[in-house]
Amino acid sequence: MEWSNYILVGFLSASLFFIAASFALFWAYKNGQLTKFDEGAKSIFDEEEPLGEQTDEFPDKNPDQKS
Repeated sequence: MEWSNYILVGFLSASLFFIAASFALFWAYKNGQLTKFDEGAKSIFDEEEPLGEQTDEFPDKNPDQKS
């Protein structure tokens, strides 16, 4: 392969990556994923989750049941 073919393959790969990244950002904006960044960052510092009490679990698993 000549060096010009490597440049062409690299350019095509970069173009596909750019298109995929643009599509992902557009999808995130359209679905409201890029709004209220501060709210998500502040939520980890709230005292809403009681200490010593489990508030999340793996789906379809009972935390008290041992496999």
